[in-house]
Amino acid sequence: MSPALRTAAAYAWRLLVLGAAVYAVFAVLGRFHELAVAVFLGLVGAALLRPVADLLDQWMPRPLAVACCVIGSTVLLMGVLAGIGETVAVQWHSLVAEFRIGLGRLQGWLDRAPFGLAPDALTDLRERIGSYLTSHRTSLLSTAWDSAGRVAHGLTVGALGLFCAVFFIASGERQWDWLCRQLPPGGRVRAEVAGRAAWRAFTGYTHGIVLVAATNAVLVGVALYALGVPLAVPLALLEFFLAFIPLIGSPIALAVAVVVALASKGPLVAALVVALIVLIGQLEGHVLHPLVMSWAVRLHPLVVALSVAAGTIAAGLVGAVVAVPLVSVVWAVRLALGKRAGGAGPAAPGGS
Repeated sequence: MSPALRTAAAYAWRLLVLGAAVYAVFAVLGRFHELAVAVFLGLVGAALLRPVADLLDQWMPRPLAVACCVIGSTVLLMGVLAGIGETVAVQWHSLVAEFRIGLGRLQGWLDRAPFGLAPDALTDLRERIGSYLTSHRTSLLSTAWDSAGRVAHGLTVGALGLFCAVFFIASGERQWDWLCRQLPPGGRVRAEVAGRAAWRAFTGYTHGIVLVAATNAVLVGVALYALGVPLAVPLALLEFFLAFIPLIGSPIALAVAVVVALASKGPLVAALVVALIVLIGQLEGHVLHPLVMSWAVRLHPLVVALSVAAGTIAAGLVGAVVAVPLVSVVWAVRLALGKRAGGAGPAAPGGS
């Protein structure tokens, strides 16, 4: 056997073993995905709240500091959501009226050149939608009931994630030290190095993505309010949450804003919102991410895109959110172990 073929065979069986291991990990995570999501939420909560708890720890006992931090953040989140709900409730009737006026304006605009849409096209579409809703009322109610069950399921996972976050904040280092002591002596040091590198990368990514999402939300909220688009605050909050999905989250949130602007304020304001999408996308891609994410592992946009696509295929929306921090953590561990082995370690794949 030639040396080249022998080398290719050696790499091939290693890749097969690695692929089988990765498949087994994802199969286990898919079988117990609720637990995996809860632990991930707990880690996110610990990454965000642990610095606050460490600061409060200087003036009060650690358990009291953790309790104040967790309870205060929960009350703040519930207050924000309640305020958003009240805003939607107050503006709902006026928004419905604006939508009706906007649809009439939109139909008149589509009737003219260059579109030349039939005058009764939108009316016929509304009638078809109403007929569909009437004839499928039972199935729609069943779907809504299933959705309510999924919401309750999500709340349970969120409560478990909060429970995990409390213990991660209070005694995360002791838990990790205990886990490392269960390993063979030869692997303890490597596990400690890998764990610290993974936590640094994860906290850096979490802090960075929260700052980027908050900046995007503020910019979107101010711009929509200046343009007079209804529900500017809820749309800004939607932008904040969807910004956690790299590359595709912000355009989806702003597309919803375009629909609202088109129906309520007309094509001109909608075109301005489209320009806002392009501007914020450029700002996020070329300014915010390079500056804010500099303390985390920086990945090439192609790596990010492939990670998001793979995560979406593997686990849907949750996979899209988890994919990029997971890749960042894995690569940070690779670099840390490479440096410990005696070299500087390879450069990040496509890092800029």
